[in-house]
Amino acid sequence: MTWNEVCADTSLADLPYRIELNRFGQIVMSPIRKSHSRFAGRISGKLTVLLPHGEPSVEPPVETTDGIKCPDVAWASDERANRRPDEFTWSIAPEICVEVLSESNSREEMEIKRRLYFESGALEVWLCDRQGAMKFFNPQGEIPGSILCPAFPASVATKS
Repeated sequence: MTWNEVCADTSLADLPYRIELNRFGQIVMSPIRKSHSRFAGRISGKLTVLLPHGEPSVEPPVETTDGIKCPDVAWASDERANRRPDEFTWSIAPEICVEVLSESNSREEMEIKRRLYFESGALEVWLCDRQGAMKFFNPQGEIPGSILCPAFPASVATKS
């Protein structure tokens, strides 16, 4: 199955799951909880304010060597976002890809996703744990804070 086919399939339109494709074109679904979407919303809102020369998006379909992966939140500069406006998916990942962790995520899964996002062109990958604490990574490994968005807080546990 291709991403275009997934998007055209009306039976998949209103599922309460995030959908991704693996390298074999098989659908992978992950349920999300209310706290998960609240953290994603807070992250997106902060990116809108702190990085006005681009835009955040929620669950953008990113082409990787292991199929289509959809980070919970991403941020792309205006230049990258406008590079290929007619693309159905992101052939080059947004500069920042963020995963909000849930109970079902394993450490290995997150390491694989980080690698895939970097291979696809991301400059930073962020992880938000189940309490809202943030971890920031560049291709070399964990960094103390975001280089692209230095004012981003270490936690999004509170709304402020």
